[in-house]
Amino acid sequence: MNESPYSFGRSGSVTSTETRNRVLRNTYWLLALSMVPTVLGAWVGVATGFSLFATTSPAMSFIAFMAIAFGFMFAIERTKNSSLGVFVLLGFTFFMGLMLSRLLTFILGYTNGPQLIMMAFGGTGMIFAAMATIATVSKRDFSGLGKWLFMGVLVLLAAFANVFLHLPALMLTVSVLAIAIFSAYMLFDVQRVVNGGETNYISAALAIYLDLYNVFTNLLMLLGIFGGNRN
Repeated sequence: MNESPYSFGRSGSVTSTETRNRVLRNTYWLLALSMVPTVLGAWVGVATGFSLFATTSPAMSFIAFMAIAFGFMFAIERTKNSSLGVFVLLGFTFFMGLMLSRLLTFILGYTNGPQLIMMAFGGTGMIFAAMATIATVSKRDFSGLGKWLFMGVLVLLAAFANVFLHLPALMLTVSVLAIAIFSAYMLFDVQRVVNGGETNYISAALAIYLDLYNVFTNLLMLLGIFGGNRN
């Protein structure tokens, strides 16, 4: 398949072991760095009661979110070969932190809200550690997963639609599917770097960040549904 500017971190070519190790190392460093603006954005959002276009309908808010998010991702892909790409990515993660604040505010309404957030964070970390380890040490080629994991994009849309449109009947099913699909995407995306299929650490960090973000948000929603305690 030809490389596309809309591949958002899932395209590249096979390279040397030294280059692959460098890309993987830089990807992990950038992922760690991206958590800082994400947390900052979430804190600002919770503290200010941020809501994207609160005066409009939920559907319009969702459309606005998608337009801004895909605008950021397009800009990241366009600048990924320069240091500017790092700053655009960090700006994107700050925005995603802002968007996360609405869910966090809801969860913090539970008496055990902070514990639920830490459980979701820890669970996401454990899933990532497991998937990254498998991707690094396994001799099996998981590149074939990409054919059906593209459905994860649709799950991403559905997951955010549940946040903005409040569709409780679908939330549980979507959240479970999202966790499964984006956990598999972690395996797929990390192995692409390990095998030399992705040679740009900014693109790789973007792809894995989206995997982590979606696992965390959907795991947190499930924990809120099944473990949240009201006063």
